[in-house]
Amino acid sequence: MSTLPNAVTAPPRRGLILLAVCLAVLMVPVSLSGTSVALPAISRSLHADIGPLQWAVNGYNVTAASFMLAAGSLADIVGRRRMFALGAGLFGASSLACALAQNIYLLDVARALAGVGSASLITAGTAIIATAFDGEARNRAFAVTGVVIGAGLAIGPTSSGWIISLSGWRGIFLSQLFIAVVVLAMLRFMPESRDPEAKSVDWVGTGTFTSALFVLTVAVAEGARIGWTSPAMVGLLVVFLVLIGAFVGAERRHARPMFDVSLFRQSRFVALCMLPVIFSFGFVGFVVLMPSYLIGANGRSSGEAGLAMLLLTGPVLVVPLLASKFLQWGMSSRILLTLSLLVTTAGVAWLTVIEPGMGWGALIGPMVTIGVGQGLSSGLMDGAAISSVPPARAGMAAGMFNTMRLAGEAVAIAAMGGVLVTLIRDSLSGGFAKFQAQTDSSVNGLADSVASGNAADAADSVSAADRATFIDFLAQGHTDAMHLMLWSVAALCAVATVAAWFLLAERPAPGEATAEKPTAEQREQVTS
Repeated sequence: MSTLPNAVTAPPRRGLILLAVCLAVLMVPVSLSGTSVALPAISRSLHADIGPLQWAVNGYNVTAASFMLAAGSLADIVGRRRMFALGAGLFGASSLACALAQNIYLLDVARALAGVGSASLITAGTAIIATAFDGEARNRAFAVTGVVIGAGLAIGPTSSGWIISLSGWRGIFLSQLFIAVVVLAMLRFMPESRDPEAKSVDWVGTGTFTSALFVLTVAVAEGARIGWTSPAMVGLLVVFLVLIGAFVGAERRHARPMFDVSLFRQSRFVALCMLPVIFSFGFVGFVVLMPSYLIGANGRSSGEAGLAMLLLTGPVLVVPLLASKFLQWGMSSRILLTLSLLVTTAGVAWLTVIEPGMGWGALIGPMVTIGVGQGLSSGLMDGAAISSVPPARAGMAAGMFNTMRLAGEAVAIAAMGGVLVTLIRDSLSGGFAKFQAQTDSSVNGLADSVASGNAADAADSVSAADRATFIDFLAQGHTDAMHLMLWSVAALCAVATVAAWFLLAERPAPGEATAEKPTAEQREQVTS
């Protein structure tokens, strides 16, 4: 495999380079999955409603997805090391701002800036590895970073739960600041490199894509409040369609597009981009929603909720090894990817066993099953996406794939949060009348509190004699809404399973890596 332009083929201390990049990319999924455990505590501390509270996660995802491709282009121009340093510095400063925030809106802004830093870290870090390593060493380095990303997603909720129990939710962001400082201290071990052919950033494409993603996320996040069929919702969707159309037009006319929309003519690439979006609903969405359910409807502490989430995220650490063996034994990527969706579908449907007051044993089967489904596909998807283009454009393919993944996560988390509030409100409406005289909250206000994991706080105004009954009522409403959400997501995953089977069966375009016989590079991407 040839090196990229202006690459340093054998820089000193490559192990330290890989360590610095791994520490940086570790922060990105930890910051996503870990913050979800902190949402109930943040809500209580900053007196935040579910709308602005969700943007502590949504804002991070939207900016990370929106600036991913632009950050990659900018890194090629100004230098990968310099862009990596900028990302680490911005992420660290934003984490400090989060730790010091005294209201939810300042926290949301800081989280959005952290997302920009994350985009810079991922894209520049990937390019640094591509230029610092050659051949099999490069494949192994990418495999290691893939495992680190999975590890961050896995340990984020658990480690954050422990930190909250020990020092409060602000400690989460202080720990991220510490890691950012360590990464900055290791910059001296990194080489600088640029792409001499890169001339400018596609700001028109960046602006239209960022605006389109932001408008869509606002629409699905605020749907419960403004009404899913209201004129405002219709208007937001029209604006989104106009902006996404402008983005596609801009990319088609650009000499060096940051997002090669022509790749979507290939059915296999469409399937590979669809899969992370579906897994955003079937896996990542529940990484965010389940902690609030466990804390609010089951009375668990943040530490207990974080530990329980390890059932969901833990398999992502080990199952890719099993997927690697399946590939080596001759199983096609089409079968493996479809199987991953099928297992996820079964796990999501099985998770409908959740009930208020349930024991930990009820969670083990369904949550581990969902995690196994995610793990079967995680490494394979990355390797297949990168291998679908010539090596010289591997960065573009990685950027497109990560953009689709992060955009899918942003929309899925926002949509599931907004729909959940609507479902909780509808579930509570029937039995709310007998408690209405004892509480100052409306059904809408209660739905917000329940969805954010603060059912107990919502019951403070109810008389002591009725408080336990009222909390049970809220917990059951949360559970009924989660059941409907789970069945809907299971149906979505089932449809995607069928679609993936047929899309992956199509013969790839000339020069595209085959989906039926994974290349050695794909297998290396999964192995670790």
